[in-house]
Amino acid sequence: MTDTQNIPALMRDIGTAARAAAADLAYAGAEQKRRALEAAADAVWRRRADIVAANQRDLAFGRDKGLSPAMMDRLMLDEDRIAGIVAGLRAVAAQEDPVGRVMAEWDMPSGLHIRRVRTPLGVVGVIYESRPNVTADAGALCLKAGNAVILRGGSESFHSAGLIHECLIEGLAAAGLPGTAIQLVPTRDRAAVSEMLKATAFIDVIVPRGGKGLVGLVQREARVPVFAHLEGICHIYVDRDADIDKARRVILNAKTRRTGICGAAECVLVDRAFFDAHGAPFLEDLVAAGVEVRADETLRAVAGTVPAGDEDYGREYLDMIIAARAVDGVDGAIAHIRRFGSQHTDAIITENDATADRFFARLDSAILMRNASTQFADGGEFGMGAEIGIATGKMHARGPVGAEQLTSFKYLVEGDGTIRS
Repeated sequence: MTDTQNIPALMRDIGTAARAAAADLAYAGAEQKRRALEAAADAVWRRRADIVAANQRDLAFGRDKGLSPAMMDRLMLDEDRIAGIVAGLRAVAAQEDPVGRVMAEWDMPSGLHIRRVRTPLGVVGVIYESRPNVTADAGALCLKAGNAVILRGGSESFHSAGLIHECLIEGLAAAGLPGTAIQLVPTRDRAAVSEMLKATAFIDVIVPRGGKGLVGLVQREARVPVFAHLEGICHIYVDRDADIDKARRVILNAKTRRTGICGAAECVLVDRAFFDAHGAPFLEDLVAAGVEVRADETLRAVAGTVPAGDEDYGREYLDMIIAARAVDGVDGAIAHIRRFGSQHTDAIITENDATADRFFARLDSAILMRNASTQFADGGEFGMGAEIGIATGKMHARGPVGAEQLTSFKYLVEGDGTIRS
């Protein structure tokens, strides 16, 4: 490997190796990829004590950097979270291999038989912050989809990501697959990110996973196509026909289960008709749980809330803070979300089917939910085993990006000496 002080040369070497590995992976068998992921899962569990010890070094680094509690929570690994990483690897291993799957086939009057089949994207570059589990998720999903991957983890997760990567390499070796199929950039130098963003000769798509600063940088500077979401500004609208108990349960979970993930609720919208009839006990629940509720003039009537400013709407807190506003029915909620949302995940609490249908039809978020916590905005919860991120754009992949979304397609056309007249 090239000296890590020479970043352009280092990234050229990594890119060249990834491109060669991608050519091999494109026709690797489904069973071979499954064995690699199962062996990687075994290695992660066997080395869990080493990974926790490495993570302690990362946590110390994060504290020295002054990371917020939510970011420290993202960074932290314990045995339960490592068990989750292992379960994710096994879940991806058990999935049907998407490569070569026939998406559609048909015959033409000309005599041609045409099939559209899934094929790998090639080389995926993943740039991420803090969460070391992304190393396993991204590596597993890219491998399952027949792609080589270049991982550039955050400086905070350098040590634990490195150990997880070693486990993935062990899995590749056990299955006879090239170790360069999953590469981790071995430097904290940010110049490596710049090299990845312009590596059009080696990388087919970039997936950034992190905060607004990182994703914005990637979207501004990348010459390589990007699957990204800029922010997770998730709303929950409580309709006049909401079930109060469901609203209380869902909203508390959506905000407080894990505040530092992109599926955490950041704004509650309340139908004025509901508030006039029932108040807002779910806001009282949030206050009691230690959440700072920044409410508009109407909802400030709820004890313990504080005044909201204009800057509190359209804001991703990733913390124990939430905005709240009263709106005029579902159309008022739709108008607010269209203005302030990020097209990530938005939810409605209602027992009225017609109102739910209107909410679903008139909003274009990547994920829309009814009577369910926005914390379910996760590839694992969608049955994908894991996700490489949640894309809010409209080109190619949208919503949780799993193995299937990391494929493209090609047409296989067969004739029998067929010519065009």
